[in-house]
Amino acid sequence: MDIAEMKALVQQHYGIDVSVQALDGYEDRNFLLADKAGQQYICKVADISSDLHLLDAQLKMLRHLADTPVAKGFQQVLLNQQGEEITRLSTGYMRILTFLEGRIWADEIAHTPQLLLSLGHFLGRMDRALQGFAHPAAYRIYSWDLRNTLAARVNLPAIKDHERRRMVAYFLLQFETEIVPLLPQLRMAVIHNDANDYNLLVKNEAVTGLIDFGDMVYTQLVNNLAIACTYAMLHQEDPLTAAAQVVKGYQAEWPLTDQEIGCLYYLVAARLCISVTNSALRTAEGSNNPFHFITEAGAWKLLYQLIQINPMAATDAFRVAAGMAPLIKPADDYAPLLAERKQRIGRNLSISYKQPLKIWKGALQYLYDDKGRTFVDCVNNVSHVGHCHPTVVQAIQHQAARLNTNTRYLHDELVDFARQLTATLPDSLQVCFFTNSGSEANDLAIRMSRHYTKQKDVIVLDHAYHGTSTVAMELSPYKFDGKGGFGKPAHTHKAMNPDLYRGPYKYNDPNAGTAYAQDVADIITRLSGEGKGIAAFICETLLGVGGQIPLPPGYLEQVYKHVRAAGGLCIADEVQVGFGRVGNQFWGFQLQEVVPDIVVLGKPIGNGHPLAAVVTTQAIADAFNNGMEYFNTFGGNPVSMACGKAVLQTIQDEEMQQHALETGEHFMAGLRELMAKYPIIGDVRGHGLFIGAELVRSRETLEPAVPEIDVVVEKMKDRGFLISTDGPLHNVLKIKPPLVFNKENADTFLRHLDVVLGEL
Repeated sequence: MDIAEMKALVQQHYGIDVSVQALDGYEDRNFLLADKAGQQYICKVADISSDLHLLDAQLKMLRHLADTPVAKGFQQVLLNQQGEEITRLSTGYMRILTFLEGRIWADEIAHTPQLLLSLGHFLGRMDRALQGFAHPAAYRIYSWDLRNTLAARVNLPAIKDHERRRMVAYFLLQFETEIVPLLPQLRMAVIHNDANDYNLLVKNEAVTGLIDFGDMVYTQLVNNLAIACTYAMLHQEDPLTAAAQVVKGYQAEWPLTDQEIGCLYYLVAARLCISVTNSALRTAEGSNNPFHFITEAGAWKLLYQLIQINPMAATDAFRVAAGMAPLIKPADDYAPLLAERKQRIGRNLSISYKQPLKIWKGALQYLYDDKGRTFVDCVNNVSHVGHCHPTVVQAIQHQAARLNTNTRYLHDELVDFARQLTATLPDSLQVCFFTNSGSEANDLAIRMSRHYTKQKDVIVLDHAYHGTSTVAMELSPYKFDGKGGFGKPAHTHKAMNPDLYRGPYKYNDPNAGTAYAQDVADIITRLSGEGKGIAAFICETLLGVGGQIPLPPGYLEQVYKHVRAAGGLCIADEVQVGFGRVGNQFWGFQLQEVVPDIVVLGKPIGNGHPLAAVVTTQAIADAFNNGMEYFNTFGGNPVSMACGKAVLQTIQDEEMQQHALETGEHFMAGLRELMAKYPIIGDVRGHGLFIGAELVRSRETLEPAVPEIDVVVEKMKDRGFLISTDGPLHNVLKIKPPLVFNKENADTFLRHLDVVLGEL
């Protein structure tokens, strides 16, 4: 429809001689009209396939508002010469509305507190005026209705960026768990449903009008406010404060319930998820309509901001703005909980940090405490693919809702996961045994090695830690040589920790790996002289508690030769190392170019779900099958297997190994820049997102920087970053975040660490 045709139609049906200017639009064709007296109008032409009843509902809604005190904020409907609101054309439906003065919200440079407050007042007055309004067409199923947010899941594959798709999936999961159960309890109304930054009109730091009722729908009343808050938060450095102002204004006009305020944070996220998934779909479809992408960049930025806002802090801010009692309690209210914990829980269960944290929720690489603070998790490697990763959570939910029983019944999940897991390992490692923890898995691995070799003695590395079972404790110098320890058992033998920083063979020694391996050979020779053989050599493929230490090149190759020559088995403890964390390879032992006889898996295998595994050769498994049944009540249960499959799928689908490599190299490069600036950093080491930074008082004497390191950990916690210490001297910063940790997280961490080290 061209300008001349529109001019003729207006003259024909409305009897007005107008000039015509075409405008952009999301769906309708829009035109700006002006008559001879300078009076302006907006003409909207909907496609012939449009729902005529819905068009009627929009106009009836405007007529309803025209008879209320808020009439000035809305367009009025111009009747055609037959007294009708809608003019039927051969190609569509035409409506003419009065023109409202004002700048659109998106063009307003300064979104001042006064303007934000005015938006809340405007919406509250409108929603109050609309109470009781009804129209059959408003009772519809609509993709932009927030109660239908979960329908956006079908468009998730259109988001190609792994990080963005994961974040949207996380917020959709939270909508499902936090909001869906509350929907039946929330007030319902017919709402405008689209108070966005191109529909709001502004003049003199006040909202003066709202246009475009095409999204109107009967839904939860609070959705109208949530949508307005979403667009008020766009492009704001402090989006939470902006939204709180809108809530304050709304509350003064049309008071909210506690439940409605409690939903706002996730409803804002819901609107953003619908928006970005729709934009992604439009991109996939090849759309060239700029209105389909007009807020896409801002929406993504706000999603990144939103996930870093503690939901409790958001709800607290909204409650305070609404004049309600705060949600967050004073910081000194943990005394009763600590006292009961001390009474009812074993007292040697430690608590991190001088001022304990009460964490109530996780979101990928973030943790939220009950004081409204958000922390970047830099140390909980157990949540390998991120806290509450939606793929893993949904796999657990779905299988738990279907079946969970033991392995004496056939179920596909057990064999499926074993097949998928062994596909990531060398061909010789084909038989799986599933357990509940890394400790139990290490215990089982040693038991298997003793069955196979008919020997009992085991060689471990000094300062090693392999778990909390009785057998695992006997393999852990970190425990049996420490405070309260029972000393080294006679059948356990400690080999030298192959530390290239503190040990006798340093980084600059090309033969360090061979030299450290000789210590294992010497132990084997001594045992042979005593008439003893060895059952196994076990070590982590990068040393965790031993000090975040990568093994020297060639070390395991030489050690495995010595051990196998003596008839022993080689066990790789991948509990903290495996599943792509090291970046260069999927498994830590692959960095050493060796193939173990037994691999022990735990922690990341289930992303925090109690799951672990022992994977070995057919020959070793056959030797273990000596007539005594191996049965584990929970090992290999369907829920655990579904969880393990989901973790493996996520690592592969989201290319997390490559992400760990790139992010880890970026992070370590930044740490080395700080090392050049601050002598207290003696060494930076690691692979991928398995990183250690050793702090020393002197690079010559290597005196450990204790308690300085504890000050660093506490100050970084206060700045929103959770790290901890490790190593025999407790002077190594341990950095092993979930693999969703990104370069921006690393850069922010480094900026804060720079300040903290400067203060030392």
